[in-house]
Amino acid sequence: MRLGLHAIGIGAGARRATIEVVARTAETCGFTTLWAGEHVVMVDQPQSRYPYSRDGQIAVPATADWLDPFVALSFAAAATQRIRVATGVLLLAEHNPVIVAKQAASLDALSDGRLTLGVGVGWSREEFDALGVPFAGRGARIDEYLQAMRVLWREDVASFAGEFVAFSGVRLNPKPVHGRRVPIVIGGNSDAALRRVARLGDGWYGFNLVGLDAVRERLVRLRELCEQASREFGELDIAVALQDPRPGDLAALAHLGVRELVVAQAPPEDPRSVEAWVAALARRWDLATA
Repeated sequence: MRLGLHAIGIGAGARRATIEVVARTAETCGFTTLWAGEHVVMVDQPQSRYPYSRDGQIAVPATADWLDPFVALSFAAAATQRIRVATGVLLLAEHNPVIVAKQAASLDALSDGRLTLGVGVGWSREEFDALGVPFAGRGARIDEYLQAMRVLWREDVASFAGEFVAFSGVRLNPKPVHGRRVPIVIGGNSDAALRRVARLGDGWYGFNLVGLDAVRERLVRLRELCEQASREFGELDIAVALQDPRPGDLAALAHLGVRELVVAQAPPEDPRSVEAWVAALARRWDLATA
């Protein structure tokens, strides 16, 4: 079982010194992946319901610093040699997919092939409105964007014609390091998200799930959807973050088919305390035997 750490990019984790210490210490201690999520803008009193909490409210205050994940992960990658970096998740429908393909390939090249691109459809209508992107139809938009991005990475001279994006005879370089592909994991806990995983994803990132029963139920559903899509469940790289994870969960998660548990915690406010904090997390999770 791999252990990931979701601790950079927000609040105290948005400071350069903290990112560097988190990244280096996490690599030394044996964490596999550093994750960073995204919101371009926040609003003080959102009407949109946050889907990953019981009360429908996001725990991050609107006043918190929230870095662009590509920028934050670039700093983390520059400070390390081995640990993977992952967007968890990028709200792909809010972006131009040609630019995202360029950014992802650039980070993958500079990190020597260590990027996993986690993407999701997004939940905040207010954020989409601020960006001038339609909230309705964002699922269809992201499906098409994923296909177009893979064409850009794969082909020397790329062309694509769709409802939301079209280009002809263009070259996008650099190419991703490993087989001209960046692994794409789909975030989201809904049936629609799992259906997208089965059709288009290299993996699934289940976020803030409440206990092992919730993981089990979602993975049973994902297996069904993979069968309907003529897809082997075992091909997928499954990562999950739990609301209250415990070291005793690891064996059960592995049995269910999960390959990475992502520990989501905020680092200390004082950068001088960060190294000891990461080391204590590693000891709690007994990374020597994880």
